[in-house]
Amino acid sequence: MPSHEHQLATSVLVVGTGGAGLRVAIELAERGCSVLAVGKRPADDAHTTLATDGISAALAIADPDDSWEQHAADTLRAGGLLADPRAVQHVARDAGQAIHDLERFGMRFDRQPDGRIAQRGFGAHTYRRTAFTGDHTGVSLQRVLRAHAARLGVPMLSTCYVTRLLVDDGAVFGAYGFDLVDGSRYLVHADAVVLATGGHTRIWRRAAARRDESTGDSFRLAAEAGVRLRDPELVQFHPTGLLGPGNAAGTLVAEAARGEGGVLLNNLGERFLARHDPVRMERAGRDVVSRAASTEIAEGRGTPAGGVWLDLSHLPRETILTRLPHVYRTLLDLQMVDVTSDPVEVAPTAYYSMGGAQVRPEDNGTDVDGLFVVGEAASGLHGADHVEGNALLELLVHGRTAARAAALHSARLTHQRRSLGAVRDAEADVDRVLAASGEHNPRALQREVRDLVTEHAGVVRHESGLRAGLARLENVEDRAADLYVHTDISGFQDLAHAFDLRSAAIAARATLECALERRESRGSHQRSDHPDADPALRVNLLWSPAEGVRRAAVPPVPTDIAALMRDVPVDGRPPE
Repeated sequence: MPSHEHQLATSVLVVGTGGAGLRVAIELAERGCSVLAVGKRPADDAHTTLATDGISAALAIADPDDSWEQHAADTLRAGGLLADPRAVQHVARDAGQAIHDLERFGMRFDRQPDGRIAQRGFGAHTYRRTAFTGDHTGVSLQRVLRAHAARLGVPMLSTCYVTRLLVDDGAVFGAYGFDLVDGSRYLVHADAVVLATGGHTRIWRRAAARRDESTGDSFRLAAEAGVRLRDPELVQFHPTGLLGPGNAAGTLVAEAARGEGGVLLNNLGERFLARHDPVRMERAGRDVVSRAASTEIAEGRGTPAGGVWLDLSHLPRETILTRLPHVYRTLLDLQMVDVTSDPVEVAPTAYYSMGGAQVRPEDNGTDVDGLFVVGEAASGLHGADHVEGNALLELLVHGRTAARAAALHSARLTHQRRSLGAVRDAEADVDRVLAASGEHNPRALQREVRDLVTEHAGVVRHESGLRAGLARLENVEDRAADLYVHTDISGFQDLAHAFDLRSAAIAARATLECALERRESRGSHQRSDHPDADPALRVNLLWSPAEGVRRAAVPPVPTDIAALMRDVPVDGRPPE
């Protein structure tokens, strides 16, 4: 046993303190269930704060004809029919309750003149159904959840890096990890574990995720515990990420910027969407706009820095300051650009993991007894494309559902499972990595993973590129067996980087292998050598380290929901 090991016990352990993890913890605390939430960064600085667009729910305020069934139909259609219809119906049906809960927690949505919640429209939605707080909904959401969790007295550790979920005979019984500051170990026993550790978009060079987040922790922890990953190749690229500076590369310019009338121009000054989607133009779906921007850049019509121009300067200054205040401030802070008068260079950036751990649609449980996965770490809702406003909704509905299931699982247990062997293996794993004195730097190898994934599995993919990426990845994996890891006065970040590298390598292999298997173009997944959708590939791809890629049938869409699937209005905007 390590000399400094904190041994803790709780009914339910929540791994991750972003919006998804907090919503789980809140539900458990309100139900009187013992809960502990752990994360590797402060809860006030979670990835959730980067979400800008809003929370979609068929409240039928802006458009009385809206319904949860139409919301489900829109989501399924936009997802290329790869989403699990049961998961989609569950989230769409419970969306109103999610909004009600947030208001109860203290969320203050933007309002109409009559006092009712205001709702925006986005291109993939038939009606206006996205509730919001300016262009900073994620920041507001995280603050509200964090404050309510504090009022409830939810215990939280913000410097705990979880290295392994503890599993014995197909059942989870806790987690093992270390403190990022002093290196002390954490052994947490729990009846149930909820994984809320986000996606894997940081394995791309330009990503909306910041440094040391969305590195694929959820993929590694779930896969090593025995959970299959579903559709890891399905990753949405947001069309308007900043090109710089430095670590800010990939920072999003909110979707609302195009929704309010911003235009995209190539280096010739052309609104190039006219060639790619002349009806919807900049209000086309993210996959369409990202593909169009990538094509302009690849064909030599991009900016010198390798992007395209986003221009808001034709909009009234008051519109930008009141409707897009976060966009305005962000560009001033990061680039000293005043978007009321000057365009900004943007390019597609890895934004959202539609794939993730395979979960049951009714409770977000997995094949590992007592293990639940929520938010971006889970799969099932989005299919091949993520619809604006569904990401924050997902974490709210999943959080409430999984918390109830985890609490019930804990209450039904007749004994607490333990395995000294599993704990010793987890301890030894950290010891081995900490003692590593080889030749290769974890951060350097992480950069190589980002480079190869970006070059070979970007917005548009091809078989030869995917195979080249896998060959390069194998070389990185070989060198990752010979790392050097050191600690210093700044803490144990190097140890974390070594595990981040392991996560990135697993996430990259799953992504590349499944992208190779999906020989079609559907939603966000685009293959230049297979430009059309293949009906035979209307399947989910399941991946595990031991079995590789397997195909699984997508459940049928109910006839009443299928009857509501239709094209969005021709002007690209929901009805006014």
